[in-house]
Amino acid sequence: MTFYRHFPSKDDLVLAFLDRREQLWTHEWLEGEVLRRAVTPAQRLLAIFEVFDEWFQRSDFEGCSFINVLLEVAEPASPVRQATASYLAHIRRFIRGLAEDAGISQPEEFARKWHILMKGAIVAAGEGDHQSPLRAREVGVLVLEAETGK
Repeated sequence: MTFYRHFPSKDDLVLAFLDRREQLWTHEWLEGEVLRRAVTPAQRLLAIFEVFDEWFQRSDFEGCSFINVLLEVAEPASPVRQATASYLAHIRRFIRGLAEDAGISQPEEFARKWHILMKGAIVAAGEGDHQSPLRAREVGVLVLEAETGK
């Protein structure tokens, strides 16, 4: 009964989990590590894949909670699905900020491309390709060169 006083439904529990996951995974870990490891915006964008490389090598790697939940909850009107899409958008907002700082002319479009590289690396790692962040980083270098001319 104590459990149901805190979480009246399964959706409430999942929403609380996702909110906590965003705080711990997105803000404290991913953003924190990226900002700690690199100085320039372009270096920070590429550092995402370095952070992923370490994450994917861990024995407890089990993919991204946001991607996993998004694929599990098919109903578009579900509050859980909508929240999950929102948390993924917050990650893109971080990327967009780095793109703006790097002087990329269309930072929103760039953030969507970069996020596809990130999500693709995560899914590929789930398939067993633990070198996927290094491969995604190689593609990222090409995308950055195309966008910045450097």
